[in-house]
Amino acid sequence: MDSPSIVVHPPALDGSRRVTSGSETLGIAYHLDDVVEILRLADLDEIEVEEHDIIDWQGGGPDDWPGLSEHHSAE
Repeated sequence: MDSPSIVVHPPALDGSRRVTSGSETLGIAYHLDDVVEILRLADLDEIEVEEHDIIDWQGGGPDDWPGLSEHHSAE
């Protein structure tokens, strides 16, 4: 069985990243855990999100969540 191609889009201004499969939006992620949950809800929970080749990480990889670090940059 072929798995669908999943795209994690580049971060938006608020740091969120849209997760899509084809033309369908599966959800909005604010953290890697959100991507895991979105895929679980889409019955794709057997995927290792950080390593699986069906996931196209656009605008940064699984560790790039700009909304998480912006509050820590002002010192």
